[in-house]
Amino acid sequence: MNRIPRFAIALSIAVAAALCFSVCRFGIVSPTPSVFAAVAAAQDQAPPDQGQPDQGPDPAAGNMAPSGPSYTTEAPPPDQSAAQPGQAPDDSGYAEMPIQQATEAPPPLPDYDQPSDPGDGYIWTPGYWAWGAGGYYWVPGAWVEPPYVGGLWTPGYWGFYGGRYLFYPGHWGLHIGFYGGINYGFGYIGLGYEGGYWNGGHFFYNRSYNNINVRVVHNTYNYRAGNRGSYGGGNNNNHNYNNNPRPSYRGGSGVQTRPQPSEGAAAHEPTAPRMNTQVQHEQSYGGVRGQYASQNHGRPATPAVSRPIPADHSSRSASSSHGGSSSSGHHK
Repeated sequence: MNRIPRFAIALSIAVAAALCFSVCRFGIVSPTPSVFAAVAAAQDQAPPDQGQPDQGPDPAAGNMAPSGPSYTTEAPPPDQSAAQPGQAPDDSGYAEMPIQQATEAPPPLPDYDQPSDPGDGYIWTPGYWAWGAGGYYWVPGAWVEPPYVGGLWTPGYWGFYGGRYLFYPGHWGLHIGFYGGINYGFGYIGLGYEGGYWNGGHFFYNRSYNNINVRVVHNTYNYRAGNRGSYGGGNNNNHNYNNNPRPSYRGGSGVQTRPQPSEGAAAHEPTAPRMNTQVQHEQSYGGVRGQYASQNHGRPATPAVSRPIPADHSSRSASSSHGGSSSSGHHK
C-alpha cells in the first residue's frame, strides 16, 4: 500500500530537479538586470517597517553629524554670574546667539497632540515658550516646509546662566545640533531627531513619533529609539507624553547635560537661521491672551496648529550641494 505514494514522491522530486536544471542551463526564467535595478532602487527609497522596537540600525542615525572634538571631556565653562554686559555665554560656541532673556524660569513643557502631517516634505517644529511683555507665552508647534531639500530643524531652547534665562533660537542645517537636551517629544528626544530622515531627496517619517496620514504620505517607517539615558526616551506616537513635568530649559534646576561630539561638530557646519515665516508665527501669538502662562497656568489655548508654515526660500545654507553664501547665525 505504501509503494504508490513513495513512487509519486520520487517522481515529483525527479521532475522538480529536471525543471531546476533547465532553468539554470538555458535561462528560461532568468530575471533581467532592470528588475534587479528596480528592486535595489525601491529598497534604497523605502525601507520596510520595523514592527518591534529597537530592531536593526537606527534609520535616523544620519541626522547626527560625524563626531568632531569631544565637548564632554572639556573643563566646565567659567561662572557666568560675573560676566560683563555683552559677554557671550557658554552656549555661544554651539548655538545661535540668544535673542531673549528673562529673570524667571519658563514653565514645564505642556502635554499636547500633534496634528496630522499635511503632506510630503514637511518637518515638525515643536512648540516652545517665548518671552513677551506679559511674561512667557506658548508658540504652537507646527509643520514647516524647510527652506531647502535635506534641511533639518534644530529647536531653540532656554538656558540658565548667571541668574538669567537666555533663549537660543533654533536653526536649519544638514545635521541636528545641540538644543539643550530638552525632550520636546515627537522625535526630539533631547539628542538628535528620531522623527524621520532624508533619503534621495525625499523625507521618510517615523510613525512611532509622528501623526502620519498614510493616505497622503507614503514614505513612512516604524522605529522606536528607546531610552537615551539623561536625554529621556521617546513619546507615544503623536502625543507629547510624560508622567512627570518636563523641564523646558537647561541648567539651574532644569536639564543637566553637555553637548555631545556630534552636536559640537554640527555647530561648525553651515546653518540657516529661522525663516521669516517662523518668526512671524512666533510674533503672531505674542498678543494672544490664552497663550500666556500667567493666564493658562501652563495649558496653552492653542498648543499646536494644523495649518503648515510655508518656506521662506530666501533662507539658504552654505552647503556645496545648495550653493549660496553662508547665512549662519553662529558667532564663533
